[in-house]
Amino acid sequence: MQQSPSLVKVPGPIDSELIPSLLTLSDVFPTGHHAAVSAGVGPDTTVVVVGDGAVGLCAVLASARLGAPRIIAMSRHADRAALAREFGATDIVAERGAEGIAAVRDLLGGDLADAALECVGTDVAMEQALGSVRGGGRVGFVGVPAGGSQVPIGTLFSRNITIGGGMAPARRYIPELLGDVLAGTVNPGMVFTQTFALDDIAAAYEAMSNRTAIKSLVLP
Repeated sequence: MQQSPSLVKVPGPIDSELIPSLLTLSDVFPTGHHAAVSAGVGPDTTVVVVGDGAVGLCAVLASARLGAPRIIAMSRHADRAALAREFGATDIVAERGAEGIAAVRDLLGGDLADAALECVGTDVAMEQALGSVRGGGRVGFVGVPAGGSQVPIGTLFSRNITIGGGMAPARRYIPELLGDVLAGTVNPGMVFTQTFALDDIAAAYEAMSNRTAIKSLVLP
């Protein structure tokens, strides 16, 4: 039987410890990667990541994988900030709004970031991302408010900011990311901080909603 082109075969046998990281390839790791790619992150890029959920943390990891030398993660939670650092964040900013932008400027010697990654999906997060990036910089976004959003065209125009992103084409990225997961050079599965049985799936969602888990791993 011919394999569907939509499927990616994982060569076996697989170490069971890799399963959490392999699971992230279906969603959060490619999504974080898409934010970084959409913002043109590379070896010469200073990055601000807005959002410390699983996608934001994977965006930190993706930025480090793409060679960004300075990655500022915006996080108010000690456990998530610690994981962001483990994923490659060089700095943590807990402040938000104008104070957060000022903190970024302070870290960068009066400048702002080359790129900002919006990984929350709220107007407030987008405003934070736009405020954290320098004129002529780039914003990659992978979230959208449930009620829709108005992109501030005037801000983009007056500050010459490029914005890109949207729904992540995970299937396109999986072959590229899979090799690093199998080689153990990245470990995105660390975003799974609690494990639940399938019968306890309601508790798994509740843990994420209450922010006691970054991402819940559900096993049969």
